[in-house]
Amino acid sequence: MINQKGGVGKTTTVVNLGAALASRGRDICLADLDPQSHLTLHLGVEPGSTALSMYDVLAGEASIAEAALKIREHLWLVPSVIDLAAAEVELVSTVGREQILRDRLGQTDLPVELAMIDCPPSLGLLTLNALAAADEVVIPLQPHFLALQGLGKLLETVSLVQRRINPALKVSGVVLCMYETNTRLSGEVVADLRRFLDGARGTDSPWAGARIFETVIRRNIKLAECPSHGKTIFQYEPSSRGAEDYGRLAEEFLASLYPPAAGGADQPQQAQADPLACQPGEQWATE
Repeated sequence: MINQKGGVGKTTTVVNLGAALASRGRDICLADLDPQSHLTLHLGVEPGSTALSMYDVLAGEASIAEAALKIREHLWLVPSVIDLAAAEVELVSTVGREQILRDRLGQTDLPVELAMIDCPPSLGLLTLNALAAADEVVIPLQPHFLALQGLGKLLETVSLVQRRINPALKVSGVVLCMYETNTRLSGEVVADLRRFLDGARGTDSPWAGARIFETVIRRNIKLAECPSHGKTIFQYEPSSRGAEDYGRLAEEFLASLYPPAAGGADQPQQAQADPLACQPGEQWATE
């Protein structure tokens, strides 16, 4: 999940989409690559309160599995700390510094099928590590004119990483966040974005197959409130519009990852209740 513009719903989407996927039985790891640690805080973990973090992973002092916390059933978190801000400086002379995270993910024995990376709101070394490690990029976007202006630079960076570091990288889609259905501006921005993506069809650009997810995340005060309680929207207010939207997004996301096969083996499960399987901060360990 990437957008160099802050405040567009990126961390909110990682937390709640991840929680929705976990509630549907998908084993998923959320990796907090932002020194501000908003993803970590959102899941009820105090930055610096754990023995290991993403900083230790990038510094080569811990594996992904060692740093991961089991937050609940099917959901793990690799937490962030403020020290991560120093990683860009400390790793600048390291050979292959853009591919450290990819190497760590490739070596992990954490039993998950999906990893979702919350990137910092910048296009620095930490974000390059995420792009080098990822198969797909999802861009959370607030439907405002200024939000579109930074999209070109972001896609330019994705294209550069694809050409030089990660040939498999592609942009799978755009999630519209903080959407206001009754404004003309939202519709105009979506129309501009759709024209841009349609113009890339048939090209060799990483976003040639990108789409705008049909599910939009409507502006909802409950989504803004739940981080301060260290809860997902499904724990904080499961009957809210925010919970409804992220539940629908999870179904759409799963359908794009696992197209229905004969017999329906990969059909998404129905939404379930969202109880904590363990207390935030419990250390995960291999069996």
